[in-house]
Amino acid sequence: MKKALSLVAASFVCAAPALADLALATSKNCMSCHAVDRKVLGPSFKDIAAKYKDTKGAADMLATKIMKGGAGVWGPVPMPANNQVSEADAKKLAAWVLSAK
Repeated sequence: MKKALSLVAASFVCAAPALADLALATSKNCMSCHAVDRKVLGPSFKDIAAKYKDTKGAADMLATKIMKGGAGVWGPVPMPANNQVSEADAKKLAAWVLSAK
């Protein structure tokens, strides 16, 4: 029983970073236009991760797009600038998005 509880506790610890970054994405309104596994207004985070998986400097580039916005990469709808997102949070979000599978 004790071993089973340890395994359950360990699974929550391993999942905590993913949940924390989902919470950050939700708090910064990312989920208004994006979803992890399906297109909403913008592309899914899984599609973004797949597109940039082999791109050097992708995390920094995405962090900049998160803060300053962008246009033309995923179609005609531009991504607005997110002035409420700090550089540190943008980097956390970019790393999380790139880890989507």
